Amino acid sequence: MEVKSGYKQTDMGVIPEDWSINTVGEISDVKTGPFGSALHEKDYVNDGTPIITVEHLGERGVHHSNLPMVSDADKVRLNSYLLRQDDIVFSRVGSIDRNALIKSGEDGWLFSGRLLRVRLKRSDMDALFLSYQFHSEAFKQRVRDVAVGQTMASINTKILMSILTVIPPTKLEQEAIAEALSDADTLIESLEQLIVKKRHIKQGTMQKLLAGKKRLPGFSGVWEVKSLGELFDFSGGFTASRDQLSMEGHCYLHYGDIHLSPKSFIDVRSEYHDIPKLDISLKRVSRVSLLDDGDVVFVDASEDNEGTSKHVVIINKDNIPFISGLHTIVAKSKTNELDHNYRRYCFQTTDINRQFYFFAVGTKVSGISKTNIAKITLPVPTLPEQTAIAAILSDMDADITALEVKLAKARQLKQGMMQQLLTGRIRLI
Repeated sequence: MEVKSGYKQTDMGVIPEDWSINTVGEISDVKTGPFGSALHEKDYVNDGTPIITVEHLGERGVHHSNLPMVSDADKVRLNSYLLRQDDIVFSRVGSIDRNALIKSGEDGWLFSGRLLRVRLKRSDMDALFLSYQFHSEAFKQRVRDVAVGQTMASINTKILMSILTVIPPTKLEQEAIAEALSDADTLIESLEQLIVKKRHIKQGTMQKLLAGKKRLPGFSGVWEVKSLGELFDFSGGFTASRDQLSMEGHCYLHYGDIHLSPKSFIDVRSEYHDIPKLDISLKRVSRVSLLDDGDVVFVDASEDNEGTSKHVVIINKDNIPFISGLHTIVAKSKTNELDHNYRRYCFQTTDINRQFYFFAVGTKVSGISKTNIAKITLPVPTLPEQTAIAAILSDMDADITALEVKLAKARQLKQGMMQQLLTGRIRLI
């Protein structure tokens, strides 16, 4: 393959002629966490020196939530393991490609025995650039390729020091690359924070509207309270294991997919190709296990209380065969008292969740029966008010979805930038 002018072919691929290939050990000192003075939960205190563990490593730095702390005496004893700004801490066991750059305010902290500390020893190197190199997919793969261990992957000081990385010739160019990627991170972080804010606003608005604590203009009067047994008929799903599912056959709703879904509805038409399939004759499936437009599907089992109220509303205007599966309870309307769009939201109130918790039984696995779901009560506004409430919440959902799409594009853009900038395919200087 012809290499364009100004570039050279290397074992690390095509890179600029003036870029070098160095091992981590050539550009930094690597130190293992304090094995001989290992710290345990009994050593932690409420007020002292924070200690970073594997769980606190993130792509954009150290997650500060719930950092354990050790006493001043332990800090003195482990003085040689204190971190400095621009150190990089690297996981050495398990999630071996996780690492984080130590920022201002984090220097003077300790790092656990499950981490390796990388400290630059060359003044012509930029720590933020190196951190981005460590987070590139190419570098992570090199780490995975040399890791040892059968049950749990691990690396050590010697292994990490031997891994190759590609370095621009000047600190100025390294800083320019790091600044461009940092700007991309800033955009991503701002979108993430905005999405969280919008979700909180929607959650608060939803709770008030669905409980009748906040009424929309033009609506008044007392809401009726109905039991779900008055509104729905309940039935079970068709049992099939995850192993029986493929991409051939009829759409199948596994209870695990309800638990994993961040949404409260499934649009069969738009999501058809992503829905698992079960290759079976519909003659074997009870009619009540086939999902129609507006049906609500609840899970009948969960490993935690929060999951006992998990559900999805079915959007299936084309009457595409859709089989409700294992550990599901299908709710089919008896009446027309609940607007279909309103159903996407009305089962998400604090009161409904509390009732699900009350009726759930079990220790390790919480379960709820069709009989008990029927006992749960729901305030029911008039249909026009339901429609108005659903329209407001739907608009808020659309706003959040648009931001999520923008966030996904920003993340893709950053990944593309990393592939181009960290290999020198695009030069900023």
